[in-house]
Amino acid sequence: MTASTVDNQAKDAPDFESKVEAAKFVGKLIGERALDKGVKKVVFDRNGFLYHGRIKSLSEGAREAGLIF
Repeated sequence: MTASTVDNQAKDAPDFESKVEAAKFVGKLIGERALDKGVKKVVFDRNGFLYHGRIKSLSEGAREAGLIF
């Protein structure tokens, strides 16, 4: 399962004010698609890298959609 800002659903969405907002929208898409496939719990491994910015926003969007980290 994949999601990106060039998806048909993202193209139909209003323009994003920032890349952080776009990442949050993509996170919601990922969360919805994962739940449709029966995936409810995921592991998000940053491998020691900082957890901020677009990555943080993407994970927040996925959590809002219902995924459990």
